[in-house]
Amino acid sequence: MNRKDFFRTATAISTATFISPSSVIGQRPADLVLRGAHVFDGTGRKSREVDVAITGDRITAIGSTLPPGSSEINLQGLALAPGFIDIHSHADLSLLINNKAESRIRQGVTLEIVGQDGNSVGPWSDAGFEDTRDSYLNNYGIEIDFRDPLGFLDRIDLERPAVNVGTMVGNGALRGLVVGFSDRTATEAEMSTMKSLLSKQIAGGCVGLSSGLEYTPSGLADPGELVELASTLKGTGCPYASHMRNEDDRLLAAIEEALHVGRLANVPVQISHLKAQGKRNYWKADAALKLIEQARADGVDVHFDRYPYTAYATGLSNLFPSEYRTGGNQAFLRRLRDPEYANLLENACREKVALLGDWNSIQISSTGASSAWARGGLVGDLARARGIEAYALIIELLEANAGSVGMIGHGMSEENTAKILAHPLGMLCSDGGSYAPYGSLSSSSPHPRGYGSFPRFLGHYVRDSQALTLESAIHKVTLMPAQKLQLQDRGMIAPGAFADLVAFDPTTIADQATFDNPHQYPTGIPLVIVNGVVTLQDGEHTGALGGRSVRRTSL
Repeated sequence: MNRKDFFRTATAISTATFISPSSVIGQRPADLVLRGAHVFDGTGRKSREVDVAITGDRITAIGSTLPPGSSEINLQGLALAPGFIDIHSHADLSLLINNKAESRIRQGVTLEIVGQDGNSVGPWSDAGFEDTRDSYLNNYGIEIDFRDPLGFLDRIDLERPAVNVGTMVGNGALRGLVVGFSDRTATEAEMSTMKSLLSKQIAGGCVGLSSGLEYTPSGLADPGELVELASTLKGTGCPYASHMRNEDDRLLAAIEEALHVGRLANVPVQISHLKAQGKRNYWKADAALKLIEQARADGVDVHFDRYPYTAYATGLSNLFPSEYRTGGNQAFLRRLRDPEYANLLENACREKVALLGDWNSIQISSTGASSAWARGGLVGDLARARGIEAYALIIELLEANAGSVGMIGHGMSEENTAKILAHPLGMLCSDGGSYAPYGSLSSSSPHPRGYGSFPRFLGHYVRDSQALTLESAIHKVTLMPAQKLQLQDRGMIAPGAFADLVAFDPTTIADQATFDNPHQYPTGIPLVIVNGVVTLQDGEHTGALGGRSVRRTSL
């Protein structure tokens, strides 16, 4: 399909979206005018071929015959959309390691929402801060001089990476600081402290509360604790975003828990990366969507997000039940060798692998230097090459890397993925980090979603599979997440909005990153602008750093 076919049915966006060129007569020329693109404004309406003027960091005019600007870019035949918002990102501290944010900006992302899965950048204890500071200084030469999400946002404003950054506050970070890693109920005093810490971060501009209930210490919180903590958000409009307690055999119960928290706390809910893992659970995707639809009809402000792949990424230790991962990695490793637990843990791991398929459903993504040979390999193949049983290989890797090993799990349905992505209550996320094919961020073999999520969504699912329309897809990655997070003047093309923009060719946009070779940039995106700063031009990074912190209270 060619470009003309993509735009043939386009109709005019409501004239309320645009201002007449006559209103800018007599004013100084705009800094930049983008000419001739098919403009998708982010609302879900069809495109219109118009020009867009930018002055400073804002869009100043939209119309068909705008006056000349100080500089101009011809976008004839291309689509122009608001910059993409990744509502569930794990870029976090990697943006300080490489502030060009190469794998993010090249797929059109202009705003990262980090602090996900209960694991925000602090607040940290003295020990947590020192461990993080020493690790980043020794491994990357990066000085960590902040202790909480607001301090991280302040550092973003100093560093000015290529992308904008907003953050949630993780319940796991709060619990780790106040309660520790003990599997017990928080005391009344501890709850009061966690709520006070959360209130401070939200008042300073953090955009919500996240949980990662498959992980520790986040998952050590019971539903009552989650409700009480989330109730701190009441009246702010900030959502409770949950990586749920289970995403396979107990998926529906986990959804009910997330909805329960929203109902009782009276706050919006964002279900993170909705999926149904394992073939025996594929049928649950429809049931999950019905649960969410019913909750929405009953008054719960619930949405969800999902990445456009049939494989997930997590830690290798997540093959084992969370209750045996309490106390940190060393405690977990001791249990693996303890006769009291060893057989139980091995059986649980084998059951998890069987749920996904076989040992080659598990791919190793990151390790320490001594285990670099395993990166990118499938566990079954790696075990055969080493002449050992697959479970023994898992134990070897965990012990050699102090429990810190990344994995990719292949275990979801393409049909369900398309259905979830197209659902009107769903948004797109990457659930991925920021990488580059050079330097220290190139050493792992990450999930390709860090490079390809947004181009894959627009290429494979919109153009090729036609799971949804282009205007609907753009809405899901722009204005829809901006409204969920109450981000003013983001996610839309309109006079007065921030000039976060991406131009792409709907006929060629595509992901290139694969599971075998993830460090590859996408194609079909020639231009990205962040706060009025041209950051990607002719498909190449300009080196410009126009990003800043985005806070809920910011104008």
